[in-house]
Amino acid sequence: MDSRQMYETIKKRLDGHPHWTFRFDAKQDAMRIEDERTKKGVTISLPGVIAKWHEQKDEAVREIIYYVEETLKTMEEAAALSGNERNIYPVIRSTSFPTETKEGVPLLHDSHTAETRIYYALDLGKTYRLIDEQMLKTERWSAGRVKEIARFNVRSLPTPVKEDRVADNVFYFVNTNDGYDASRILNEAFLAEMKARVDGTMALAVPHQDVLIIADLRNEIGYDVLAQMTMSFFAGGRVPITALSFLYENGTLEPIFILGKNRRT
Repeated sequence: MDSRQMYETIKKRLDGHPHWTFRFDAKQDAMRIEDERTKKGVTISLPGVIAKWHEQKDEAVREIIYYVEETLKTMEEAAALSGNERNIYPVIRSTSFPTETKEGVPLLHDSHTAETRIYYALDLGKTYRLIDEQMLKTERWSAGRVKEIARFNVRSLPTPVKEDRVADNVFYFVNTNDGYDASRILNEAFLAEMKARVDGTMALAVPHQDVLIIADLRNEIGYDVLAQMTMSFFAGGRVPITALSFLYENGTLEPIFILGKNRRT
């Protein structure tokens, strides 16, 4: 199935919503669904859905349909920051992700790495809404207040890890599927704790929003395994972020390019 076919499949399943419009973006390999009443919508990266479809077939389509319906339904409702402080979190996105809404309102965001950017979201249960400057203005909140609360909340999230070993290298995975697995890369205390467990070189990856990979690289094979693993997760993620990995040294993240045959830059 190619992107055009996946677009038509999703569109057909959502055609029962009379106020929704659909647009296929061949250049971005994505589709846009908007509610013409609110002028708000959601953009879907089609390659990620197709990768899941090859493994899960119709279940992958049902999952994206549910995501779209819940997201657009939520956009119809008013979302308030005040009283929902416990539901404000940072989210990691790629640097290609838009910095403003379709209506031209700037989204609250910060620089993170050369490959990633930090946005801020209000969790609404089944979905979330990215916080923009209009929300801050309406509720008379400062950007600093949102960021401080979000950082506190992400530090409060549980960080269970699953472990896997390949050729003497150790890989840890945070995969709770709460929508903020990648966000845990901002939990500095957790990263310091993991650093203390690492015997080799510590590397991190956030291929999509629902996984954080922490690698204890003890030989050259480990770099190739990490690269392949990250690319696989990136291709299959509903909200892909980056296929690159990061070295973690002295509390900083440095992107690394793994070129194959144990070469890296």
